[in-house]
Amino acid sequence: MPRRSQRVNQDLYTRGGIITECDPDFCIVRLRMPAGMISPEQLKGLGEVATRHGIGKIHLTTRQTMELPHVETSKLEALVDDLARNGTPLGAEREEVVNVTACLGTRHCKFGIIDSVGLAEEIDKKFFGKELPVKVRIAISSCPNGCESERLNEIGITGIQRPIRDPGLCTGCGTCTNYCREKAISVQDGIVVLQQNLCMECGFCIKPCPFHLIRGTDPEYRITVGGHRGRHPKMGRHLIDVKTQEDVIRVVDKIIYWIYRQASSGSLLPEQLDELEFDEFKKTIVKMIEG
Repeated sequence: MPRRSQRVNQDLYTRGGIITECDPDFCIVRLRMPAGMISPEQLKGLGEVATRHGIGKIHLTTRQTMELPHVETSKLEALVDDLARNGTPLGAEREEVVNVTACLGTRHCKFGIIDSVGLAEEIDKKFFGKELPVKVRIAISSCPNGCESERLNEIGITGIQRPIRDPGLCTGCGTCTNYCREKAISVQDGIVVLQQNLCMECGFCIKPCPFHLIRGTDPEYRITVGGHRGRHPKMGRHLIDVKTQEDVIRVVDKIIYWIYRQASSGSLLPEQLDELEFDEFKKTIVKMIEG
């Protein structure tokens, strides 16, 4: 039995949710919490688990999850079992797909274009914890406001919606111009003019139209790749726009497959995309999707 216990504890150290502290006798335990959602029952249970194991504080992370700091290594196995039973299992941190983040989206936000929480939960089910040569962060914003800084992640997903105007019926009242934050809409000689190069496809101009003459296309998903925060922040580059949540899952699957087969360890994905030429990467992904 002691040998088996020792082996199980050693296995725990190979999992990304266990992070050794500066004092190697203690660890930080990071949780899996897609889109940062937790029920009141789970939150209460988490407090009880922490108290039972002598953990005085719980840390809220930037990736919408929680960490239990200063956990004695001898308590890891029992703690991880209790967390799993509470529905707040061990998370990820190493070269793998880590906690998927998302804004509240159409479920709660008046600016939302896509159901970002639902999409995050589906991506989590399929890809969370998948071992890769590099760490992959996935973030989702329901509109181009980018509350989740999704374009600063290895894979970013943004909800977009293009305005459709009816110039024959438009009165040129200019209400929509007051709601466009990019100054992409103007009234010229009583006619509303949209500058496509300035439009962020946020859909903010659609609902305020007092005569409901501005409609929107069906919501779409803009996918970016190669973003990064950290020491040298970098914006992800536009890969493809798709029309359904199923298409998003397919594209993410192809990106992760490409990373698994082609990326190398030891450097960040954005650095490797520079070396491998993003245009070629984009052609490969688009070809895989079309195929």
